[in-house]
Amino acid sequence: MTSEHDSHNLQQLAEAIVVSYHEHEDIQYIGATWLPNRDTIIALLRQLREVLFPGFFGRQNLTEQELLLHTSSMIASMRDTLFDQVRRAIRHREQRGKIHDCPDCDTTAAALTDEFLGSLPELRRILATDAKAAFDGDPAASSPDEIIFCYPGYFAITTYRIAHQLHRLQVPLIPRIMTEYAHSLTGIDIHPGADIGEYFFIDHGTGVVIGETTTIGRNVKIYQGVTLGALSTRGGQQLRGSKRHPTIQDDVMIYPNASILGGETIIGAGATINGNVFITQSVPPHTRVSVKHPELQYRNRPPREFVQQQPPDFQI
Repeated sequence: MTSEHDSHNLQQLAEAIVVSYHEHEDIQYIGATWLPNRDTIIALLRQLREVLFPGFFGRQNLTEQELLLHTSSMIASMRDTLFDQVRRAIRHREQRGKIHDCPDCDTTAAALTDEFLGSLPELRRILATDAKAAFDGDPAASSPDEIIFCYPGYFAITTYRIAHQLHRLQVPLIPRIMTEYAHSLTGIDIHPGADIGEYFFIDHGTGVVIGETTTIGRNVKIYQGVTLGALSTRGGQQLRGSKRHPTIQDDVMIYPNASILGGETIIGAGATINGNVFITQSVPPHTRVSVKHPELQYRNRPPREFVQQQPPDFQI
C-alpha cells in the first residue's frame, strides 16, 4: 500500500525523469507521430518468411488450389503493413534530420513498397542457392528442410537478404531493425549494407560479424567467430560512406575466429583462410593463410595415488 509520503516521493521522481527527457533530447522522441514500430516490423518479417518458404512457416498443408489465393492474401496484407512502416520511416527521417527530401512521402513509400514486393521472386531464387550451399557444404545436414527450419546461419542470411533489398532502396531504419533482430536471436551480425553474392553459407555462425561495406562474392563459406570488419573506427562519423570493410572474392573458405579487417584488404578468389588468423593486407588468389602452429610440449607425470574419500557422517 502506497503512503502519502511514498506518493510524494514518486511524484518528485517522475518530475526529475521528465526534466531529464528535455536535457537529453537525443534519446527521447516525445510528441512525434512518425516512428516505425519494431514489433510490427518483426511480425512483417515472419510474414515474409511465410511467403518465401510456403508450407514451412505459418499456414501448413496448403494445396495447389489454395496456393494462389493464400499468396495473394498474404501479399495484400504485407503491402498495407509495409507501406505504413516505410512511410513512417521516411517521415521520421525528415523530422529527426530536419530535412525535406520527400515532397510526397506517401507516393514515395508506395513506390518503394511495390518495388520491394516485386523483388520477392528473385529473392527466392537467391535464397535457394544459399540453401543449396548449406546442404552441399554440411555433411551433418540431413535435408534442405533441416537447414530452413533449424540453421541459425540460414535464418540470419534470409533476414539479411530481405533487409539488404530494403537498404538498397534507401529505406531508413527498417533494414537495421530486421538484421539486429536476427542478430539478437542468432549471434550473427550482418549489416544490411553488406553486398553478398549467391551460394553463401555460414556454418554454426555464433559470433560472426560482417560490416556495412563488406563485399562477398559467390560460393563463399564462413564459420563461427569470423569478423569481416574495419581496421579502425577512430574517425567516427567522418568515415561514413567510405569503404571500411574487406572484399572477399569468389570461392573463399574462412575458418573459425579469423579476423579480416580493412577496406583495402582483398581476399583473392579460391583462397582458404585458416582459423584464428588476423589479416590486414590482401591475400592472392588460391592461397592458404594460416597461423604457425604453436609448439606443443609434453612431459610424463607419475600417476597420483588414488585415495578414496569417506563421506562425512551426518546426524539428524
